[in-house]
Amino acid sequence: MIRKLLLAFGVVEIVAPRQVIDACERIGLENPENAELRPWAVELARLEGLLFVWLLLRGRRRSPFASAALTLGGLVAVFVPRPLIRFSQAFAYENPTDLELKPWVEPAARLLGVVYLTVVVLSARADEDASTVGADGDAAPTRATTRT
Repeated sequence: MIRKLLLAFGVVEIVAPRQVIDACERIGLENPENAELRPWAVELARLEGLLFVWLLLRGRRRSPFASAALTLGGLVAVFVPRPLIRFSQAFAYENPTDLELKPWVEPAARLLGVVYLTVVVLSARADEDASTVGADGDAAPTRATTRT
């Protein structure tokens, strides 16, 4: 269930990144109307969604870069969110010093880190699914065990 929700979020972020960014600004900023987003921020949001979808569908073994990127990002967000928030704002906004963060942004960044790590953990299911499907798309034969 969680895997499907994260896949859906990833697809939404790919298709409508600006709406996701707008929602995050309304939730996390006291003054979202002052936010001056850099042009590449929308594409980076798309990339985040693509990483979610790619990893959840392909698995960690077939996506080591995506797995490593989300693992690193998740760990940083969980354990040291403040520098990550500052870096993200400076990277995504023309005017990061003008933006006033709401008090729950740091816990929300930690939660986002947990979401990243959850995507990585759930991507193991795609690895398991791939190992049970043969090259032709049929289920791989299972070995029956018999007792003598």
